[in-house]
Amino acid sequence: MRAGELIRVGRVKMSGGVEWALHCCVVLTSVEEPVPATKLAELHDVSASYLAKQLQALSRAGLIRSVQGKAGGYVLTREPASITVLDVVEAVDGPSPAFTCTEIRQRGPLATPAEACTTPCPIARVMGGADAAWREALRTVSIADLAQDVAATSGPTALARVSAWLTTPQP
Repeated sequence: MRAGELIRVGRVKMSGGVEWALHCCVVLTSVEEPVPATKLAELHDVSASYLAKQLQALSRAGLIRSVQGKAGGYVLTREPASITVLDVVEAVDGPSPAFTCTEIRQRGPLATPAEACTTPCPIARVMGGADAAWREALRTVSIADLAQDVAATSGPTALARVSAWLTTPQP
């Protein structure tokens, strides 16, 4: 599956931080040296404090690391081909499933007794299956795949331009 095909998989609610985190991971593929958080925030026209939260989540998950010092910033910790979209989603939003069954069938005047609920209800099963399929789709696309799609959709020099901008010393 190509990265652009994910849009057709379905609609699952994720935090906006996932999008920012994915964009940061993709642009970090274009550089060899650490990129300051402020530079990433400026590139994406987002609040530095907001983006810092997403970068911290990626760092806690071991997907990026912070390099200290004058030439410090963030770098990917692994090859882009080994970081999946699912890795980033789970780093930012956590690994919890999108749907949590609350056993509604055990409520109300016609409640099914708990002892009769030995298997998940059909709704929980279908939602669990959908979540598993969604996660599998995200697991099949890497940051390297997304970076390749940037070249295909934004032009072959797009990431090179981003790299040049990110690595130009600030005045």
